[in-house]
Amino acid sequence: QVQLVESGGGSVQAGNSLRLSCVASVYIGSTYCVAWFRQPPGKEREGIAIRYTGSGGTYYADSVKGRFTISQDNAKHTLYLQMDSLKPDDAAMYYCAAEGPSAGCISERPSDFTYWGQGTRVTVSS
Repeated sequence: QVQLVESGGGSVQAGNSLRLSCVASVYIGSTYCVAWFRQPPGKEREGIAIRYTGSGGTYYADSVKGRFTISQDNAKHTLYLQMDSLKPDDAAMYYCAAEGPSAGCISERPSDFTYWGQGTRVTVSS
């Protein structure tokens, strides 16, 4: 069983940055697929950044590519999402998720992840 706790959400103006953190209850540094999802009000949950902790291979949704960066600190059991050049369209509830141990990441679909955090809200004003 893996427990995930996010933090770092808040309200910012467009163009600014935020860094989200997700602390895991177990070591996820080598054989887990980890991800950040977001869900705007009234919309479906979207996988925006996926990373296989074993290889470091990553996937980014087109909507965040070049602006968001997923990273991990194995010593701290922590996953990060650095969000730069934020836009009003980035406003959403953000969730971290994990699946594993596994040999890789299957997809960015929410159904392919077993463990979820409670979410942290990001608001972006124009």
